[in-house]
This record gives sequence, C-alpha cells and structure tokens, in this order.
Amino acid sequence: MTTTASSSPVSTQPVSKPRGHWFTFGSANLAVVVVLSLATWYLLADPTTSPFSFYPLPFNAALFWAILFIVFIGFDCEFAGFDTLAQPLRGLAILASTGLFAVAVTWLLGSGVGSLFPDFAGTREGGLGYFAGALFVLFGFATWVMVVLNWQHWPWTALGMKQPLIGLCEIAFVAVPTLALYFVFGLPSVSLSATEPLMTVDTVLGWFYSMVVAVILTGQTLDNWPWKLFGGGGRTALAATVGNVVLGTAIYFLMVPLAKLLLGSTATAELGSVVNQFPAQIGVCWAFWMIFWANGFGNKFGPAVRAALTFALALGTFLFYYRFAAEHILHEPEVATGLSGNALGFVDWLVLWTLIYVVGFQSLGLKRLSPA
Repeated sequence: MTTTASSSPVSTQPVSKPRGHWFTFGSANLAVVVVLSLATWYLLADPTTSPFSFYPLPFNAALFWAILFIVFIGFDCEFAGFDTLAQPLRGLAILASTGLFAVAVTWLLGSGVGSLFPDFAGTREGGLGYFAGALFVLFGFATWVMVVLNWQHWPWTALGMKQPLIGLCEIAFVAVPTLALYFVFGLPSVSLSATEPLMTVDTVLGWFYSMVVAVILTGQTLDNWPWKLFGGGGRTALAATVGNVVLGTAIYFLMVPLAKLLLGSTATAELGSVVNQFPAQIGVCWAFWMIFWANGFGNKFGPAVRAALTFALALGTFLFYYRFAAEHILHEPEVATGLSGNALGFVDWLVLWTLIYVVGFQSLGLKRLSPA
C-alpha cells in the first residue's frame, strides 16, 4: 500500500524538539492496533463474549466489504474529500463511512439480492450466502490494488486526470474484469446450482489470495520491482498483470507444501482438500505485515530485507494464531487437531484496523513518537 500514515509535507525548516525512533513509533502503532482489534472483536465477533451472533458470518463478510471500501477511498481515490478534514474528524469520517458501507452491502446482498437469488441468501446454512457475496472481494483485492500499486493509476494519470476522477474511473472500469473473474471462478465454487465448477472454493481462496500477496509484495514491499523495469505506463501495467498471475501461481504451489509442513501430518490429513486454502491463511498473515510495515514502521530497510522480514513475521504470526491465539485468546472453534480459527477473519480484522487507525486516523495520539 502506498498510502502512508502521514500526508503532511516534510518541513525544510530545522526542528528543535527531539523526534521518536522508528521502532518505538511502529511498536506503539502495533500496540494500539492490537488493542483496538481485540476490544472490538470481543464486542462484535467473539463466540463466547460477544452479545451478538455474527461469528463467523456475517462478520467476516462485512469485514471483507469494509476493507474493499478502504481500497476504494484510500487506494483508488487517495482519500479525496476526507483529506480536507482535520483529525480526529478525518478518521471518524473514514471509520463511520466504512462501517456503514460494509453493513449496508452485507445486508443488501444477504436479505435483498438473496431473496431473489438463493446463492446469496443470508439464511443459507452456515451463513454461506453471506460468504458467496463477499467472495467477490477476494478478486477485488487483486485487481483494484494492482491498478494502484503496480499500474500506478495508469492510464488515467497519463490522460491528465486528477483525483477523485482518477479513482472513480478505476473503480468503474476495473469492476468489469473483477466481475468476470468472480462469475467464472468465484461464484460457481459456492453456487447452489453449479455442478462442475472450475475450482473448489478452497482452491479459489488459496490461489487468488496468493495473487493478492504477489501484488502487495511487488507493488509495495519491493517498490514495484521487477515490473518497473519495463519502462512505465502500459508496458509496466501489462508486465505486472501477467507477472502477478505467474508469481501468484508460483506462491500458491509453494505455499501448499509449506502449509502442510507447518500444520503437521495429523492436521493435514484431517483437513483433506481444505488444506488448499491455507496459502490464503499464510498469505493474509504476510499481507498484514507488509501493510503494517509500510505504514506503521515507515517501510524501514531495503526491499529484499523487508520481504524477508515480513515473511518471517508472517510465519510466526500464522503459528501463534493457529496454535494458541485463536483458541485461548479469541475463543474460536477447533478446525483440526491442535488448530483453531480462520486467519482470514481476525488477521484481516488487524489489517482493517491498521488501515483505519494508522492511515485513517494518522496514528492519532502518537505524533510525538513519530520519527518523521
């Protein structure tokens, strides 16, 4: 993600007061994000402490739509309109609009569209109707984020457009291929009427989330390398599109055996074909750390070090979540021997609060700790 926690220009005047250290600032951001995530989790989603019955769906569905809304207003439109507001009003406006959008879309799909098309009905067993609608967001993560991070808003910037027109054009035009991917690969995997989908839902999750990882890895962590070597504009956009599909596919086929190794033979056998979605479970941990490192820690160090460091943090997070946190902290049910939860829930919740607090609220209250 190219959006940073501070949008104010860097002053050229000498500053007399001491600045914070990047690690202190990042650690403080992390602490706030974790506290916010846990507090709201216990209120809204936790299977034992929440007064509601949102877990795992429709909570996860609303969560996915909330992140997509942040992609729209933050990535594509670069917070046009919101950036005119002073803090904390700016952050509150982002938080409120994100919440309203997520709840409204989840309700409209589950109760409105679902009354006409049973695939989306909120009454489907296990909340699968909510999931069928929210599965669209998986493809949106790849397409809309790629246009920003890898394409760098091409071709709209080349046409001399400005925000928010750039973002609105991106949202509208990229919706076409995103819907095509969803109707070809996504919806058939969870449809009540599909008899021979191209892929199972577990493979769809694992493979396409691996492409999301490829987009964030190359576009943000590696500073758009190697796609920027193709010369910019349409050439870089084409290289990034083809390259991220190839790289994402490679990541998927590498992540499946890695997931089996981390899960152990017993759990892998119990999960069966479900293990094919675990590249997404590892991938969301990596996506969280790449996004947080860029915004919370200021994208410290060079591209190669950032990639290695965030991947190592992702593996540690994956093991900690599945082996301990999901059961003992988040009270999620067991999915296999020694494993509990679904990282696409709580870890995405961490991603959302990172985008809201660190980016939307610009690390409100931590300004004195900021090294910039």
